[in-house]
Amino acid sequence: MINKLFAWKEAYLNDEDGATAIEYGLIAAGIAVAIAAVVGLLGDELAGAFGDVQTEVADR
Repeated sequence: MINKLFAWKEAYLNDEDGATAIEYGLIAAGIAVAIAAVVGLLGDELAGAFGDVQTEVADR
C-alpha cells in the first residue's frame, strides 16, 4: 500500500502536462502582445494604404 502511495507521488511530481499548457499560454500571450504592438505602430500607415486602394477602386 505504501509503495503505491510513493509511486503515485512520483508520478504526480513528474507529470509536466500543466507546465506545458502554461508555457503555451505564455507563448500565445507574447505573440498577442507583439501583434498589438505592430498594429499600434503601423495602424495609421495601413489605414492610409487601404484608403488609397479604396479611392483607386472607386475611381475606376
